[in-house]
Amino acid sequence: MANTIKSLFILPLFFVSGFSHIWSQPKAFELFNQKHILGPHELFGNPFGNPEDYKKVKVPDDFGTPINNGEDVAVPVPTKRQRGSADTPNWAALGYKGAWELVSQNSGISAMHAILLPKIDKVLMYDATIWKISKLPLPNGHCRVLNKTTGEKDCWSHSVLFDINNSELTPLELHTDTWCSSGGLDIDGNLVSTGGYQGGANTVRYLGTCKGCNWREYPTALADRRWYSTQATLPDGGFIVVGGRDAFSYEYIPAEGKSNAKPFFFDFLRQTSDLEENNLYPFVFLSTDGNVFIFANSRSVLLNPKSNKIVRELPVLPGGHRSYPASGMSALLPIKLHADNQKVVPAEVLICGGSAHKDSYSKAEKQIFYTALQDCARIKITDKNPVWKRELMPTPRIMGDMMILPSGEVLILNGAERGASGWGFAREPNFTPVLYNPRAKRGERFTELAPSTIARMYHSVSAVLPDGKVLVGGSNTNNGYIYDAMYPTELRIEKFSPPYLNAALAGKRPVIVRVSGRLTYGGNVGVQIKLNGFQVLQKDLKVTIYAPAFTTHGVSMNQRHIDLGLKRVQSNDKTGIHDIMAVTPPSSTIAPPGYYMLSVVFQGVPSVAQWVQIK
Repeated sequence: MANTIKSLFILPLFFVSGFSHIWSQPKAFELFNQKHILGPHELFGNPFGNPEDYKKVKVPDDFGTPINNGEDVAVPVPTKRQRGSADTPNWAALGYKGAWELVSQNSGISAMHAILLPKIDKVLMYDATIWKISKLPLPNGHCRVLNKTTGEKDCWSHSVLFDINNSELTPLELHTDTWCSSGGLDIDGNLVSTGGYQGGANTVRYLGTCKGCNWREYPTALADRRWYSTQATLPDGGFIVVGGRDAFSYEYIPAEGKSNAKPFFFDFLRQTSDLEENNLYPFVFLSTDGNVFIFANSRSVLLNPKSNKIVRELPVLPGGHRSYPASGMSALLPIKLHADNQKVVPAEVLICGGSAHKDSYSKAEKQIFYTALQDCARIKITDKNPVWKRELMPTPRIMGDMMILPSGEVLILNGAERGASGWGFAREPNFTPVLYNPRAKRGERFTELAPSTIARMYHSVSAVLPDGKVLVGGSNTNNGYIYDAMYPTELRIEKFSPPYLNAALAGKRPVIVRVSGRLTYGGNVGVQIKLNGFQVLQKDLKVTIYAPAFTTHGVSMNQRHIDLGLKRVQSNDKTGIHDIMAVTPPSSTIAPPGYYMLSVVFQGVPSVAQWVQIK
């Protein structure tokens, strides 16, 4: 009996300590997902611990980003007065740091995934069916039968449509598990979702925007299991899905109702995986040259999706680890077009935060929470000899979101200052958003904004809205709906108003009077705006289009912002009616076909966006 008890005690310890070795074996995913056994990020951690516990432990080699001498120097955040760029005011000098508003006490479900759907002014949010409970029952007493033998049922919604105008919820019924899945919008604005947990791992799902539309799910569509994978839109409007736990491969989403026979093996993902992975949810962007940029851990490559060959490996990003669970943030910076014919359109990637330690989450299991990385790095992926250039953010951050605003600025928000992704793996919520101006000089790009009062930790989401506000929801660092934990399951929804929505600037906000809802490649788009009381010069105007991000686990998939080149502006200061002619993207490698939010920006202040489609 004593030996039996001893064995039961030792087995879990052996399981955790030997996990990394076993995980490297083929088919380990299937082994560890039998009987609801989870992966390494879900095995560690105590979400009910003391939030001050890390202060009692001496953390070895605890640092964010070291400041080094040399060409690539992480420059400190300046204390001198910041200057605005030519088309963006100096928000810090104006003294308005934005504002938060609570718009809902109950999102119905824990918002683990989110995306703004075009045409219907609703944000789709969903969590995971594995928990079999939420805060929103399925309508009309409907229940899903989970086990015909036992009669077990699930009567709860796990996905909702959130009306951004009145916060009303529309419950939707999911069958396959979407936990840690990925997604993006197709040419017609419908959601295409891939992967998830257990029975959802090989699934492709579709959700239209019509009234009464519900999920269509195909559990055998993908050849490999996609749990913690990333989905990216391609020039033809299709999608590539990259990586996932124990999935050293990628594949292209087949036509609806079809299934892939096999994936494309991708040794780059095996090379970038370490004992604690740190290469899940890779950062994936379509470059302006048609290649696919893929970043995992600290390395990145350009993949040609036509030949399925790596055409270039980019320099290693020094300083640490950036992919889940050492979760940094990333964005393809705004793409700038010009009125004349551009043969080359530059593309630049920004990556911020993460962890300097590859063992950040296994240390968190031992109540050691490393300070997150504090640096931001950017690289021009279309250059012949690209180089990473780094600088420091005001504060360290891990698990944050990176959202591109209609003004072309980048909003960095949510997350924590210490630890890693996973159940109870992080401490010190980072309540303070940071505005990053990519057009300003190094050392003058960051502005700290008004803090929230709600911790947005693991499983938080964000979405840029047509009115220029940012919807913020989620945060659940617990395995289920738990409300008495250190960081409870968070159901409240907020909206953040960036500095350009300062009431003192309301008179500068253009109103779009007329714009075509259909754009074509290599052409022009006419936009008429109303703006009274100002001399409207071409140098003060921008027309931008933005593809909504699918946000989950700090990854903003398919987010794309394009600054259209202006050909001419005809102004009538007496009537306040101004006609703008801008060029449209030259090809689908610049702007994949689909729906975008078009905004007119005057001296950094954007209009309410209008939906347009390009194809």
